This record gives sequence, C-alpha cells and structure tokens, in this order.
Amino acid sequence: MELDLVLTNTQIMLPSKGLTPGQIGIHDGRIAAIAEPGLALRAKETIDCQGLWTLPGVIDPHVHFGFGSPETDFQTESRFAALGGTTTVLSFHRSADIRESFEPVRERAERQSCIDFGFHFGITSHLHVETLQEISRRFGVPSYKLYMMYKGAAGLSKGFTDIDDGLLFAALRETAKIPGAVLGVHCENVEVIPLLRDPLRAAGRDDLKAWNEQSPDFLEAENVHRVCYFATKTGTPVNIVHLSSREALNEVRRHRLSPDAPPMYVETCPHYLFLNDESPAGTYAKVNPPVRGQADVEAMWEGVLDGSVTTIGSDHVPRKRATKDKDIWAASNGFPGTGMILPILLHEGYHKRRVPLETLVKVASENSARIYGMPGKGSVEIGKDADLVIVDPELEKTVDPATLESNSDYSPYEGMTLKGWPVRTLVRGRTVALDGRITEEASRSPGGRFLRRLHP
Repeated sequence: MELDLVLTNTQIMLPSKGLTPGQIGIHDGRIAAIAEPGLALRAKETIDCQGLWTLPGVIDPHVHFGFGSPETDFQTESRFAALGGTTTVLSFHRSADIRESFEPVRERAERQSCIDFGFHFGITSHLHVETLQEISRRFGVPSYKLYMMYKGAAGLSKGFTDIDDGLLFAALRETAKIPGAVLGVHCENVEVIPLLRDPLRAAGRDDLKAWNEQSPDFLEAENVHRVCYFATKTGTPVNIVHLSSREALNEVRRHRLSPDAPPMYVETCPHYLFLNDESPAGTYAKVNPPVRGQADVEAMWEGVLDGSVTTIGSDHVPRKRATKDKDIWAASNGFPGTGMILPILLHEGYHKRRVPLETLVKVASENSARIYGMPGKGSVEIGKDADLVIVDPELEKTVDPATLESNSDYSPYEGMTLKGWPVRTLVRGRTVALDGRITEEASRSPGGRFLRRLHP
C-alpha cells in the first residue's frame, strides 16, 4: 500500500513507551504505520521532522465558541486552536430549546472549523432535563454542563429561572440513564458571594486578588461536595469542570473513596496551573472560578502528577479587549486560551517543573478522548485519526495576540516568553498550521468534522 504521507526522523510519543525514535505512515486520514527509523515506507509525500517530537493533538474539552463573534467564532477560534496544537475541541451550546437551535450551529461550525469538534449541552431548565435523552441521541451529544453559579438572582440576570439543587438532582438522575454520558458542573456557591463581594467593593478594592476573595476556595469546595454527594446517590458520572483550588480538589478525593462512588472526573485549566491572583494581567485574567494564590497553583500541579486531575480544558472565551478594560467588578469574565494549552504545559510543566511528558499528554489528550467518547482520538496508535502535532521543545516565542488568529485581541499571557511550541499541526493527516501560520489550504477549505459521540 502506498501511504499518503510519512513523517520521518521524529521522536514519537507512544502510549506506555514515551518518546520513541521512528516514523509515522498516514493513509486516508488515519495512522496506518508506526515504523522504526530507516525502514523504507512508500508514500506520496514525506516530511522530515528533523528530530522533533510528534505528539497526539491536544483535545480541548472546554471552549465557548460563539461567545465572541457568534457568526464567525468557529473560523477564528479553530485557527487559534490549531496554531497551538489543539486538534479537537468540545464547545458548549445552550439555548431555550436545544431541539430547535442546534442544527444551524452545527452546520455553521462544519463550514468554518479547520479542526474537529463536538459539543456539550448547557442544562439550564427542566425542559432540558425532560428532553435530554431525545437531544442526546438525536444529535450525538452525551455530555452536559450545569451552572451552579447561575442560581437565584445571578441566574435571573441571565434569564435562567430553574437552576437550583432540584435541577441539579434531576439532571444527575437523567444523565445516569444515558450510556457513556457525563454531567459537568460549574461549582461556586453564588448565594454567599454577594455577602463577601459587597464589602470589598465598598472598600474600593479593584484588584485581581479581590476577585479571588469574593469567591474563595471554600465556596467552590462546598459546591463540589454537593455535586459529588448527589452523584453518588444517583450513580452518575460527573466532571468538576475548571477546578481551581486545593480545597475543592480534596473534596473530590474524599468522595472518590466511597465504595459507591461513580466516576468523578476533574478538569483544571492552564491558567490555574500558570497564573495566580497577583498576576500583572489584572482584569485580563478575571475568570470564574477566580485564579487563586500560588499555593493553589501548586495544588493543581500535584493533582496533575498524582492523577487526581483528569483533564485540562482552556475555558476559552474569545471576547474583545474592550470588555476587559474596566474595573475588576465590571470587566467581563473569561479569556481566550485554547491555543495556549500545549505551550503552557511544555513551558511550565515539562521544562520548569520536570513533569513527565507522558503525564502531560494524558491530561491534554488521552483522558479526554476516553471520557468523552472519542475512540479515534487522543493517542498515536495505528488505526486512530492522524491528529498530530510536531513540537520543537526548545523553541521560544513571546505571546502576541496579533498572531493568534482569534476574534479576541488580547491574552492574559501576552508579552510572556514560553519555551516549547508546535511547528506543525495535522488534523486527520492534513497540515492545517505550519510555523505559526494557518495553511492556505486550511484557510480556503477548513475541513473540520463534527464528532457524533453517541449513536441512536
């Protein structure tokens, strides 16, 4: 068989073997051969990787495409993702009635995205719970998110009237009936936050640390306890998304010890591994939950190393700088980050902290593929999609928003020099990003595919 493409002269990240010298043969978008160096492989095209690493493409299980420029986000943000070595994203879709809103969004994403993508559904009402089995099977989406921070007055301000512990329990119970489904939950006790926030505002505080103080770690941990406790009662796999603190992580560890505990996954974000509440990024680093103190940054790395943290998601939100150029209370929440996962893990994890590369690949790729039902993704193995990223571990670049292709025109990491960057990103064997630029072919014909992860 003549291969379409061979990547030769490379160090391949192989499951359970680590970096291994060799070459990869690709045919029809999939990995068809993994061979020793020097073995002759017939191919239409051969790329000499010059001794650089070949890793599985990053899977970002937590992006909010559509929150910047709804009509074009899948174009711009998929490009940002590809430039940083992210080859698959799972984005959040929510509306009053998902049965009516989903198809146009999926179709637009298929026209625009240069990487593969799937969705999670946002559960904000009892209608969503009542139709969960229908929309899951109809659209192939077995993962959801419920927002504890939109209870009560906080929810009313966004038009959500149903979010309370009853909706949480109902969503858990319904999720448990769907094979392979998992419920993600945003954990912050929003009912206590105003009690802590108002005195800080009255005192004239306008700093990133104040944002941490108005929603401290124990308000996250309290909600984590509730979710894990209810999940154990209903037997539902849950994912604590964007977890930020030691106290919250310890709650998950404690609940996992129960003999009746269902799978309890933990996602953290690159910013909780890299920024703290004294960051000069200021309002550009405002997010929910807040970036914490350095002790919590250390705790997140401990969780990555001991396996208590399961996945890394960016919580990417591509709004403009103007929404951030306000005081800490008025600035928008969230920031762009999907293309920064790999550079931050390499710079801070591999180079600075000596975290094993195998560990970083597990949380950045392998685990998300397994948890979210993407068996063709997440690792370099024969038969899997050729979603690959060629990495120069010694390359140093300074983060410049003008080069990142995002709708967003800022970054909380702007001006930082990071060591370890992708130089080529392939999605199903096709180069979509090369040397910091999106290829002309990917610009002209994006080619990303929707991932149906649940079948009728």
